Amino acid sequence: MTATPATPLAIAACDYEVVRRAVEYISLHVRQQPEVEAIAGAAGVSARALTDLFRRWCGLTPKAFLQAVTLDRARRIVAECPNVLDAALELGLSGPGRLHDLFVVHEAMSPGEWKTGGAGLVIRFGFHPSPFGLALAMSTPRGLCGLAFADRGEESAALDDMRRRWPNATYVEDPSATAPLVARIFDPASWRDDQPLRIVFIGTDFEIRVWETLMRIPMGRATTYSTIAEHVGRPKAARAVGAAVGKNPISFVVPCHRVLGKSGDLTGYHWGLTRKRAILGWEAGKVEPAGE
Repeated sequence: MTATPATPLAIAACDYEVVRRAVEYISLHVRQQPEVEAIAGAAGVSARALTDLFRRWCGLTPKAFLQAVTLDRARRIVAECPNVLDAALELGLSGPGRLHDLFVVHEAMSPGEWKTGGAGLVIRFGFHPSPFGLALAMSTPRGLCGLAFADRGEESAALDDMRRRWPNATYVEDPSATAPLVARIFDPASWRDDQPLRIVFIGTDFEIRVWETLMRIPMGRATTYSTIAEHVGRPKAARAVGAAVGKNPISFVVPCHRVLGKSGDLTGYHWGLTRKRAILGWEAGKVEPAGE
């Protein structure tokens, strides 16, 4: 029997198991700026194998990846561009015109559809390999409505978490319907303005305004909860913004991972800080030349 060739996403998902161990070690020792040999040892591979893996996975060496996700760099990004959202709007980087990012067309469900908990809504879902572990994709006839992450063995918990958001919807497992969406989302070569990804927001008016603001943050940049609060007209509502960011149902596509604490701290992420660091480093490899 001829083996089925592994897809790029399947390879990336296998890579992520090692990457996850490496990023966990980096997270614990980021201030010490560990050498590649130490990171590789913690990940259970050789330094050469880790370097080759990181180049394949995100286009960066482990050292360059470490620099991309250090706390100091995060703080510098915030300090250098405190008005990144204003700049993004000024340069036309929101919606279909964003540079170095997914091209997305979005719409929102009606308030009534949200208030009924998705009653009458059919949501198809499937689990798929991704560069950041298993991705749970959810879609309606109008477009992608959910994207979550899970490690092996956590599939049920991830699905239950998403279902609680719209408890009255009808859920149909249909990976054939969601596979093309996942393939596009994690392949930068497919991020084309003439074929935008259609997404559907299901949330409160305030949550949707926050999520729309998140989509203005360009790849390789970051902003803070307080800045988002200002942009949605609620400058004293940073805590409420944080709650809305945490409820973002379309992870990665709506880049809540690009939101930092006021001082640039890599604050919590619904799908784990390790995954947040991994996503930020992966994105850095898409907008920066590979380092040594």
